[in-house]
Amino acid sequence: MSDHDRIPLRQARPMAEKGAAGSRLSRRSVLQMAGGAASLAAASVATTQTASSDGPPATSTTRVRLVVNGSARELELDLRQSLLDVLRERLDLTGTKKGCNQGACGACTVLVNGRRVTSCLTLAVMHDGAEITTIEGLARGDELHPLQAAFIEHDGFQCGFCTPGQIMSGVACIAEGHATSPEQIQFWMSGNICRCAAYPGIVAAVADAAGRT
Repeated sequence: MSDHDRIPLRQARPMAEKGAAGSRLSRRSVLQMAGGAASLAAASVATTQTASSDGPPATSTTRVRLVVNGSARELELDLRQSLLDVLRERLDLTGTKKGCNQGACGACTVLVNGRRVTSCLTLAVMHDGAEITTIEGLARGDELHPLQAAFIEHDGFQCGFCTPGQIMSGVACIAEGHATSPEQIQFWMSGNICRCAAYPGIVAAVADAAGRT
């Protein structure tokens, strides 16, 4: 290429900056167009999110029959409700405690068809027609269940928060035949945590009640 064909830098720059009258768009015009497109997209997303959050979330309910402490109950339940929340909030059976709400402490233990269940981890709608026993259903009038009486005799509680779950789990432990020795009781009751560490009294109470039944 000869010197005559070369375009000096000072002459080439104005060619790149020609606007609508020239053959090229300026860099400023390109940036403005890109910025406008990005703003339009962001506004569209924000509008969609606002529209979707305006209305309440859709919920589904179903009719469920539960036999709780010997009484049949027909309830219209949210499909998402745990058995624990139904017992406490719909049936006012607050003896069943909400501890960790993760199935780790055992405070919410109830009996479902005779088997112990951590009620915070199971949906109420899964137990249509089931027989459910809570701590309120153990005593017969003023007569305590043998394990309730044994807890008092052996001082198996301090603050008492975990006691309903401990007793319900202990009742099942005895019924399962897992209360023949202190070591066996400790193993089969290990899913129930006592933050006050009243374990010696709990084990003694379960062993005592097992000997009476």
